[in-house]
Amino acid sequence: MALVDIPGSKSITARALFLAAAADGVTTLQRPLRSDDTEGFAEGLTRLGYRVGRTPDAWQVDGRPQGPAVPQADVYCRDGATTARFLPTLAAAGHGTYRFDASPQMRRRPLLPLTRALRDLGVDLRHEEAEGHHPLTVTAAGVEGGEVALDAGQSSQYLTALLLLGPLTRTGLRITVTDLVSAPYVEITIAMMRAFGVEVTRQGDVFVVPPGGYRATTYAIEPDASTASYFFAAAAVTPGGEVTVPGLGEGALQGDLGFVDVLRRMGAQVTVGADRTTVKGTGELRGLTVNMRDISDTMPTLAAIAPFASGPVRIEDVANTRVKECDRLDACAENLRRLGVEVATGPDWIEIHPGPLAQGDTEIKSYGDHRIVMSFAVTGLRAPGISFDDPGCVRKTFPGFHEAFGRLRKDIVG
Repeated sequence: MALVDIPGSKSITARALFLAAAADGVTTLQRPLRSDDTEGFAEGLTRLGYRVGRTPDAWQVDGRPQGPAVPQADVYCRDGATTARFLPTLAAAGHGTYRFDASPQMRRRPLLPLTRALRDLGVDLRHEEAEGHHPLTVTAAGVEGGEVALDAGQSSQYLTALLLLGPLTRTGLRITVTDLVSAPYVEITIAMMRAFGVEVTRQGDVFVVPPGGYRATTYAIEPDASTASYFFAAAAVTPGGEVTVPGLGEGALQGDLGFVDVLRRMGAQVTVGADRTTVKGTGELRGLTVNMRDISDTMPTLAAIAPFASGPVRIEDVANTRVKECDRLDACAENLRRLGVEVATGPDWIEIHPGPLAQGDTEIKSYGDHRIVMSFAVTGLRAPGISFDDPGCVRKTFPGFHEAFGRLRKDIVG
C-alpha cells in the first residue's frame, strides 16, 4: 500500500487567505498549499498592504476589516483564478484605487458576471481592455450592501467572491443566484465562513450574508482532493495497486473527494474512513455515464483513464470546463486521439471508447494546464511512451507532483 501525502487544498488556501485578511486579528493558517497560485495570492495581499508571515508549515496574516492598508496598488494575479476574482472583490470593501492584471491565460478567462454584480452593488470598477476580462481597476469606497442577482453558471467562484464580501459590507448581502455550477465549492465557502464567525443562510436560490465582519482564528488546511484524484486513479488502473491519502475522510469539506465514488462505480475498491481514504485496483474498470457538474475539476482525471475501461465512458454536464486554464474538453480529446483513442465531444460532454493505445512515444500537449499534465501522468502508468511539452506547469498547484508521482509509480507498478 502507498501512503501519499497530498499538499493542502488550493481552494481552501485561497479562501482562508481572503478570510484571514478580512478578519479582526491575526490568523494562523496551518499546512497551506505553497504553489504558484497561492504564492501569487499571498503576494497580492502584500501588495495591498496586508502583512503575511510565512514559515514552512504555517502562514500568519494580520487582518484588516477596514480593507487594504495602502491607498493605491498594482496587483499581478499571475494565472490564479481565485486571486484574479477574489482580490478585486476584497479591495472593493476598502478605500483607494487598485489595479489588477493577470497572465495572458488568465486574461482570457471570463469575469463579467462577477464584475457586473459588483457594479450593481455600487462598486466603481472599470475593465481597461476587453469588457469582462483583466486588466481592471477598482476605485473603492466601501460597499453598502443590499440585493444583487448573479449568474454563477460558468464558475462558482463568482458566488464565493460575493459571499466572502458580504460581512464586509455595511448592511450585508442578499444574493439571488440564477444558475450555479460546482455547488460543493460554495459549501466549502459557507463552512469556512462559519469557522471565521459568520453564518450564511440559504433559502433556495437566495443566499443571505449578514454584516459584522470576521473574527481571526487558527485554521488547518486539509489536503487537496482534486490533486488526490490522480493518485486514486493510479490505484484504480493498477491491478492490486492501493493508495491511501491521510487527512481526507468522512468529514472532508471538498466535494471533489466524490471522485472516488466514480471509481467505485467503475469497479475499484474504495474505503472512506474518518480521516483517510483508500482506493484499491481490482483489475476491473467498467465503462459508465456520469454527470460531473459538481466535480468538474476531476473530469480530466476520468478522461485520462477511460481508455482502460471495458466499455465507453461518457462524461456529461461539464460545459464550464471549456473556460478553465484551457478548453479541457478539447484538450482531453486531442491528447486521447494522439494516443489512438476514439473520442467524441459536444458542448458539455465527452465520450471515450476503450481500445489499445498507440505504440511508441507520444507527446501530450499541456495547453499550459496543470490538470492536463497530472491527469495524463496517470495514463502514462500503462502507456510508457508518454511525455509532456510543458511538464513544469504543475507548479500552479503542486510543484513536487512529478517527484511524488514517480515515487508512487515505484510503489504500485515497480
